[in-house]
Amino acid sequence: MNTSSREFVNVNLDDRSYPIIIGEGIIKEASQLIDPLQLGKKKIIVTDQNLASTHLVSLREALKNGGHDTAEIILKSGEQTKSISEFSLLINSILELGIDRETCLIALGGGVVGDIAGFAASTVLRGINLIQIPTSLVAQVDSSVGGKTAINTPQGKNLVGTFYQPRLVIADIKSLKTLPIRELLSGYAEIVKYGLLGDVIFFEWLEEHGPKIISGNPVAQAKAVATSCRSKASIVKKDEREAGERALLNLGHTFGHAFEIETGFSEKLIHGEAVSIGMAMAFDLSVRLGLCPKEDANRVKGHLKKIGLPISLKSIQGIDWNSDRLISHMARDKKVRDGNITFILANGIGKAFICENVQMADVKAIINKDLNA
Repeated sequence: MNTSSREFVNVNLDDRSYPIIIGEGIIKEASQLIDPLQLGKKKIIVTDQNLASTHLVSLREALKNGGHDTAEIILKSGEQTKSISEFSLLINSILELGIDRETCLIALGGGVVGDIAGFAASTVLRGINLIQIPTSLVAQVDSSVGGKTAINTPQGKNLVGTFYQPRLVIADIKSLKTLPIRELLSGYAEIVKYGLLGDVIFFEWLEEHGPKIISGNPVAQAKAVATSCRSKASIVKKDEREAGERALLNLGHTFGHAFEIETGFSEKLIHGEAVSIGMAMAFDLSVRLGLCPKEDANRVKGHLKKIGLPISLKSIQGIDWNSDRLISHMARDKKVRDGNITFILANGIGKAFICENVQMADVKAIINKDLNA
């Protein structure tokens, strides 16, 4: 197994630590990567309809050649799969396969598959082994790392879930070649987030190399994935269960999740697009509150727009946006504490911080300014 072109990131959580292996074409080497963990022989692959004829074929062959006993569960594609009804169907499917506590669940797919399969692994038999093989850019840089699992409810996004760490994450850069440009851009929003949080040098690198990531350059993609994973691993090590610093990872998400709820978790607005608009608003709100130079906010929005991401709700067609309704969605967000909505604001690029005393009048003013621009 050639490891010369691999990137290795370790998530340090004492006895629950695990590696993230980043490389090109490494799904085909899944058996060699998994075997050192000495897990049970039975592997259940959870994936979706989009991957059933592509990456699933490679993974199935790799595990079969390695002597693993495999079964497969294929979910519907799309954010609507992260529902209580679909979760119930998944749990039943897993239990019908005759599992034991040595069984390993492998989540092969994007953030939706990783979230719902991870939640299932954390609950059946009070927890079985989990391996994440993220195939989307969003999942590789964010949702597969750190142990958050969840499903959505009509009241909000990711309101039912657990913290449950995988045993291994395999990020195959080659899998990104099958993504449509819109999905790559969605993942790029999460990559930019890490630069805005606390790494201005990374943001500067993205300003130069971002187009390479979107155009499919595997070297640029691997560097962006590895840097993002190291940033997230560092934060998760300090605050695994989001009692403090980990909330920083929600930059743009308090706004973004409200936008996703308003669009019914539909294709009208996918996750990274919502986060992009949310980050633009978070910087505008920071400027309004006198916390951040306007030049930094303009620089952030300029980069997002140049790369091809939306920065305004007005660019999303077919939605009757209403600021009061959006704020009501935010009030039901899982990050609300003692009735206060938590926002991640910034003193500048690379200088994000947690703020729990934002006045809703200021939030409403920022949303209405966007809608009336």
